[in-house]
Amino acid sequence: MPKIITPLTPTEVANAKAKIDPVTGKKQDTPYRDGDGLELMAKASGSRVWYFRYRKPVSGKRTMLSLGEFPAVSLAQARKAKNEAKALLSQGIDPVEQRKADANALREKHSNTLQAIAMRWIEHKRKNVTEDYASDVWRSLEKDIFPAIGHVPVTLLKAPVLLDVLNVIVARGNLETARRLAQRTKEILDYAMNIGVAEANPFTTVKKALPVPRKENNPTIRPEALPGLMQSLAIAQIERATRLLIEWQLLTAVRPGEAVLARWSEIDWKKKQWDVAADTMKMKRPHSVPLCPQALDILEAMKPVSGHREFVFPGRKDPKKHMHSQSANAALKRMGYQDVLTAHGMRSIVSTAMNEHGFRADAIEAVLAHGDKDQDRATYNRTTYLEERRGMMDWWGEFVSSAASGHQMAGAALRHLRVVDGDDAQ
Repeated sequence: MPKIITPLTPTEVANAKAKIDPVTGKKQDTPYRDGDGLELMAKASGSRVWYFRYRKPVSGKRTMLSLGEFPAVSLAQARKAKNEAKALLSQGIDPVEQRKADANALREKHSNTLQAIAMRWIEHKRKNVTEDYASDVWRSLEKDIFPAIGHVPVTLLKAPVLLDVLNVIVARGNLETARRLAQRTKEILDYAMNIGVAEANPFTTVKKALPVPRKENNPTIRPEALPGLMQSLAIAQIERATRLLIEWQLLTAVRPGEAVLARWSEIDWKKKQWDVAADTMKMKRPHSVPLCPQALDILEAMKPVSGHREFVFPGRKDPKKHMHSQSANAALKRMGYQDVLTAHGMRSIVSTAMNEHGFRADAIEAVLAHGDKDQDRATYNRTTYLEERRGMMDWWGEFVSSAASGHQMAGAALRHLRVVDGDDAQ
């Protein structure tokens, strides 16, 4: 007949001690049983530990599960933990194995920090953006996000934590940077959800909590100020390749990020045309740029430097890569044009000059590769305005040459360049 075990009382638990072995005269571990597999082991070392003894569901082998030390774990808490273990056993689950699985899950959860997930996210993002852009994104995270919360597991992140970080950036006057980082961290958490390491995105609405910046256009100058720019460019203490890049942007009217990605393989010398790949363009559509003689001269000047490489404008540190998209902006700042003109603002000079000369608005939009919400019309524009744009770009090349010579081009002197009507465009 099995021995009946009387449940322990709180007093018995509090007074439990290791007993003396009558043979050795030393203290020995002494169990105090509460029944149903639960016992308190009073150890010779002086500690008292709760254990639940049971048989494994599959093998039937006897084993035990530690439930913690007394008094940190009380009698009532030990009984509750024992009952939870028995509930697992009733489902055929070994509580020791379940504890190991829970520990592994917790360890994995805490290893998925914001920075760790961001590293996986940026590699995924690199497939869809330029290397320059991906590098800029990563540098911004390394500078402002990772030092503050990069070590925090994504499952523990909260919106106020990120907002505190972003408000510091806002306070130093970098509102646009803060808003970009809000968007980037939101994307990282979206990625965390998609790969199954986060169940929700706490950063979804953080951007809405930031101040809305006033919309400001890129600083630019009037066409009549172009001679001053060309003179400054001629005497500027900058690398020749950078000077040629600025002129290339001015003569082709492309965006800074598109200009530095110019490849020799895209130049059609016979047609005197630069066929830009769709993945290079902001609008993700192919764009053909008629090259005026002045633009072709720039290519001839760059041939000895990079004609054997992929990019027309190679990077200074690594010629196998292209020049940085901010190289032109940095040079303009050194030339004294900070807050006066940006590389992107040079497109406005082209637009203003062409509009004031009287070229058709749709053709000017095609020169600037602006998007058209009407996709059928956009396709038509790209095909029919190409020949018209050849004359426009030749006109613009002469305009820039005249400015470089130290005087403005007289409008009347170029009226002989016929503006092609829509029905005449080929």
